[in-house]
Amino acid sequence: MRRTGHGGDPAKVTNAAYWQQTKQAIIDYAKEIGIDKIGFASADPFIELKERLVRHREKGYESGFEEPDLDKRVYPELTLAGARSLVSIALAYPSKLINPPKNEPGAYRGILSRSAWGTDYHHVLRDKLQKLADFIKQLEPGAEIESMVDTGSLSDRAVAERAGLGWVGKNCALITPELGSYVFLGELLTNLPLPPDTPVEEGCGECNLCVEACPTGALIQGGQLDAQKCVAYLTQVKDFIPEQYRAKIGNRLYGCDTCQTVCPHNRKKQVQYDPAFTPDPEVAKPLLVPLLTMGNKEFKEKFGHTSAAWRGKKPIQRNAILALAHFKDKSALPVLIQVMKNDPRAVIRGTAAWAVGKIGGEEAQVALEKQRETETDPQVLAEIEKGFAFIHQTNS
Repeated sequence: MRRTGHGGDPAKVTNAAYWQQTKQAIIDYAKEIGIDKIGFASADPFIELKERLVRHREKGYESGFEEPDLDKRVYPELTLAGARSLVSIALAYPSKLINPPKNEPGAYRGILSRSAWGTDYHHVLRDKLQKLADFIKQLEPGAEIESMVDTGSLSDRAVAERAGLGWVGKNCALITPELGSYVFLGELLTNLPLPPDTPVEEGCGECNLCVEACPTGALIQGGQLDAQKCVAYLTQVKDFIPEQYRAKIGNRLYGCDTCQTVCPHNRKKQVQYDPAFTPDPEVAKPLLVPLLTMGNKEFKEKFGHTSAAWRGKKPIQRNAILALAHFKDKSALPVLIQVMKNDPRAVIRGTAAWAVGKIGGEEAQVALEKQRETETDPQVLAEIEKGFAFIHQTNS
């Protein structure tokens, strides 16, 4: 590897051709290690982003999963003092299951979002970014580098947009011309003065399909998301899902892809992706009933390698109960009734009671009556009454 010859201080080299050569070496190496797209940008503050983030917070649209310090999301130098450049990378992930298992009466299935089909992307991206950072430090021993994937302080999408990887669409996803929006994003901050790329000017135009298709109306307008209503967010919370959104969940166990599946920029995209993201159909689209009684060990063995496991099994089990109610699967009533009676978690018992009533029938009514006599948790009792309301509505 070439050495800087300037005592390890990148600031002492001002030759533009030198840094262009360094940038090209980084690009070439990124391709070697399977990075699908790479772009470069200045580490200037994201001033316009801060204005949007402030309005977003004032309206109560945050999910709570974000970095709480808005300044850290806007000023790269708060993460790396002396930051001069951002290096953004994108990895494609699959949009279709090969030979997916079918939904059938008595064997209904849920679905994980495409971003959770293979190995947890955080691990894959961190590995790629670490290799890229090590390579850069071999080129430039004086380089200072920080890497971030998803949970970092900066907005991955804002960085990628500035670095020319694509544009942030009305669905709030980063859309690349070549790969569509089915991409994972990560970035490096560095003190190297790498030449920036030009942002992509293409946009969504008059298309509004994603906003119109959003199941809960979470896309308030193009590019603005109320995370509190977003199905992807709702599938990850650990508490009861507000009743007005439960039917919108459908059979989604983790995440939601609706605003991406309707996007014209994702149509007919045949992309290659890292083998780590290759989905196991039985994990991506698992049977629902076995999920209800799955222990921690079995859950970890089946889902532990995916990004869907980070919130634990409780949200996925609750969502599986909602999915069985969505299908009105009477064959699932015995196991739902057992869960309603015996599960130690109020959220699971209560959601099961709601589902039992939603499915309905004499067996459901008898079970709810018995549970009402023994249940002590007020939230679960409220869900039992909602279950009765479904049955009375059906009988009337």
